[in-house]
Amino acid sequence: MGKYLMRFYEFNSTPTIKPIKPMNPKQYRLYSLKRNKDNAKKAYKAEKDRQTVSNAQQQIFKATH
Repeated sequence: MGKYLMRFYEFNSTPTIKPIKPMNPKQYRLYSLKRNKDNAKKAYKAEKDRQTVSNAQQQIFKATH
């Protein structure tokens, strides 16, 4: 149990977490545009993959029937 206790001087050497400042409106607009771009890219890739799988399933169905 003793090996998990921290001494008072050990707290001083641990890194502190710095607070993040809130974004101003210009920064938030750029952040949201980037986030929307990334989400649109993921949605596009997911839809393209879904259509590829669907077409492959149709081809397999046509070949077997």
